[in-house]
Amino acid sequence: MKKRMRLDKMLSHMGYGTRSEIKKAVKQGKVTLNGKTVKDSGLSIDPEQEDVTWEGERVVYRDVVYLMLNKPQGVISATEDTRDRTVIDLLEPEDQVLQPFPVGRLDKDTEGLLLLTNDGQLAHELLSPRKHVDKTYEARVRGEVNETDRLLFAAGVTLDDGYVTMPAALQVLKVEKAAAMEEPESWIQLTIKEGKFHQVKRMFEAVGKKVTYLRRISMGPLKLDPSLPLGSYRELTDEEVELLRSHRGTAAAVERVTKP
Repeated sequence: MKKRMRLDKMLSHMGYGTRSEIKKAVKQGKVTLNGKTVKDSGLSIDPEQEDVTWEGERVVYRDVVYLMLNKPQGVISATEDTRDRTVIDLLEPEDQVLQPFPVGRLDKDTEGLLLLTNDGQLAHELLSPRKHVDKTYEARVRGEVNETDRLLFAAGVTLDDGYVTMPAALQVLKVEKAAAMEEPESWIQLTIKEGKFHQVKRMFEAVGKKVTYLRRISMGPLKLDPSLPLGSYRELTDEEVELLRSHRGTAAAVERVTKP
């Protein structure tokens, strides 16, 4: 079935103004439909099939949005907040129109990959505790992370509230030896399958170490674009969206098989 809607609703949906502003612009001849200037903002159109322009610029219709953000420190993973800047505040106004929201959260002082979308079903699939979606982080840890820690993480560690984590894959990337009487620092990569509050930090606290820097580099099949500067974002490619959708389908199938 074709998806039809009023012309003014489509333009409003895409951030071109309020219904009254759009009605005025249409009467002023600023809008064309299939190459012809229109005067009726209430026309019924198929936004996916018909060609609409606004002041000569083609209007590309979409009803879902998928954004990859390289989250910087100092902003919170929320849609609004009365005290702090949110990840939504980092978006251009036209990218806020479809009301994307962060899929999951990164702590205020954590950097890296954050998916923003208005696709509620996809967000649910990626966040559901039953799906065990991999999340990979890079971190700087105070102290020397060693083989003992790797084995403990692989078995699951007990957090401060008694919760035992699922097995996690810990890899030591580099250990930087410090001056005498100072602790060394370790650069690590960690893949977890859960998203408990402050989980990575609490896992290292459980083995007597402290995370001093944390960055997420992947979530499921989606990997942080290394060319994306901190605080910047871009739309996902069609291939990346398809990867997420395929992953969602696989996860759902696994859940059906394993669900008691």
